[in-house]
Amino acid sequence: MVMVFLLSLIFDNVFPLGTYQIFDESYFYVMAFKEFITIERVDKLTKNEFIERYYKPQKPVVITNQIEDWPAYTKWNFPFLREVAGEKTVPLYDGRKTDYTKKVNEPDFKMTMSEYIDILEKGPTDLRIFLYNLMKDVPSMKYDMHWPDLGPRLLKNLPLVFFGGEDAKVFMHYDIDFPNIFHIHFAGRKQCLLIDPKESKYMYRLPYSWLCNENIDFDNPDYEKFPALKKVNPYITHLEHGDMLYMPEGWWHYMKYLTPGFSLSLRSLAGRPKNLFRGLANVALIRHYDNWMRRYKGQQWLDYKDRESVRRTNELLFKEESQTDKGN
Repeated sequence: MVMVFLLSLIFDNVFPLGTYQIFDESYFYVMAFKEFITIERVDKLTKNEFIERYYKPQKPVVITNQIEDWPAYTKWNFPFLREVAGEKTVPLYDGRKTDYTKKVNEPDFKMTMSEYIDILEKGPTDLRIFLYNLMKDVPSMKYDMHWPDLGPRLLKNLPLVFFGGEDAKVFMHYDIDFPNIFHIHFAGRKQCLLIDPKESKYMYRLPYSWLCNENIDFDNPDYEKFPALKKVNPYITHLEHGDMLYMPEGWWHYMKYLTPGFSLSLRSLAGRPKNLFRGLANVALIRHYDNWMRRYKGQQWLDYKDRESVRRTNELLFKEESQTDKGN
């Protein structure tokens, strides 16, 4: 445990996460950031085009018409899922803040897929399915898709699905293992907000975590409480049925379902050694240390992380602004 503690300190302090388009704002829910960078949308890409233009520079992109030859493109909808997976028990999460009595990513509820679809069809709900390997429970669905041959070596044992009802929100985070992600949306529409990991120092990241301070409302950020967010330059896009969003390693993302829908995420290991090392440390060490501290300290541990995220980030901001003032 001492070794885990020391390594957690190292990774938390030594390695801090540290073409523009104009879009029609009326298409999106109003968000309080003053400016957005619209994520580029391109038609179907070749492997070489993707690697050179997006993978090597680690640049997000929405790829359209990439999966229209998949059987899933015409088959996958809520009636289909009710038929093939209706009796499967699924993990559900709501909009509450982290609960110290639960482990990292432990679900809040469980119910059958049919029961969950019933809820989605009734109207807005904050209930979401998160990180669920549906194809492990319904193997036949694997034959409805083709693994994209765009360069990254995708982990074929981890095709994960995500569901959400109207107005459901996925907290701002980056993925624990720093993967490259192809996030393919089915049914409905959702809005995606991405932040470059180069701006992580302004994100009020919680210590020993891959989340930011959960008191931040990214639809309406409070710049008085969280002034460093003024330094952030968010990327934005919307996804509709068949769209594929590429999210590079370590990019923060916040998702908001505009209508009920679901997405399939295909991932590869990090291609950059530093990110691969940090991802392995998160999975093998940091998350277990965090779970242990939740059991040992309870709510005090979560309160400490909240305070530290604000103190560290605002202290860094103050130092940067002080240096700027001296330079002027």
